[in-house]
Amino acid sequence: MSSKWVCLVVGALAGEPMRFGALRRRLDGITQKMLTRTLRDLERAGLVERRVFPTTPPQVEYSLTSLGRDLGMLMESCRVWAEEHMAEITEARERYDARAAAPVRALDAP
Repeated sequence: MSSKWVCLVVGALAGEPMRFGALRRRLDGITQKMLTRTLRDLERAGLVERRVFPTTPPQVEYSLTSLGRDLGMLMESCRVWAEEHMAEITEARERYDARAAAPVRALDAP
C-alpha cells in the first residue's frame, strides 16, 4: 500500500473500470512493467479484479473490488486532509529548514 503507484492506480480506478492501455495513459510516467507489477500486487491483495473478455485479441479490464473501494475512500480522505493542512505543513517545513540551516553555536564556556 505504500507505493506511490498503488495510490495512483487505486485513484484512477475509483471512477470506473479501465483497460490497461487507458490506465497507462492516465498514469503519466509509469512503465508497462511497473503498471503490470502494481496491478498484479493489487489483484493478489484482493483490491483489484481483472476481467478478461473473450475477444480477439483478448480485452482485459481492471476494477476495484469492495475492499479496493474502501481503500480508495481512505486515500481520498488522506488527500483531503493534506489539502486542508497544506499551509500548516509548509510553515512547519520552513521553520524546520530555517533551524537546520542555522549555524551551530558553541556552548559558552563557564
